[in-house]
Amino acid sequence: MPIPNSDTGEADVIKNEAADHSSMPERRSGFRGWLDGVRSTRAGALTLKIVVGVIGTLMVVGGLIMVPFPGPGWLVVFAGLAVLATEFHWAHKVLEFGKQTLHAWTEWYKRQGWTVRIIVLIVTVAAAAVIVYFGLLTLGIDVIEIAQRFI
Repeated sequence: MPIPNSDTGEADVIKNEAADHSSMPERRSGFRGWLDGVRSTRAGALTLKIVVGVIGTLMVVGGLIMVPFPGPGWLVVFAGLAVLATEFHWAHKVLEFGKQTLHAWTEWYKRQGWTVRIIVLIVTVAAAAVIVYFGLLTLGIDVIEIAQRFI
């Protein structure tokens, strides 16, 4: 059998014909293909799990710390869960539960009248103020004392 000439593309034709008859899934390219390559060895799969676990956990913990403060606390929590869900099935389940709960809360909130919305707003602002006050107090900053000096 003659050796296929790579200049004429005969080897590519033979590979493509073999791939058409194969039962194996198509090889992915880009970032997912790179991840598949890393996961193809035991050491790579374990290293990837550890790295994803550490990064995702740091994001979730950081997001939970940010939740009471103004900013993207819950967004960071969900992003951390999404990172963890790339390697851990339990994180995918927690992420789906969180998305369903958030959606249910949002739909409930939309159905409420202005009175309930204002009460929820007041409770949220009061809780955030208490958390910020005690957070600053742990740093040795008494906001009430500073405010009294100006009065």
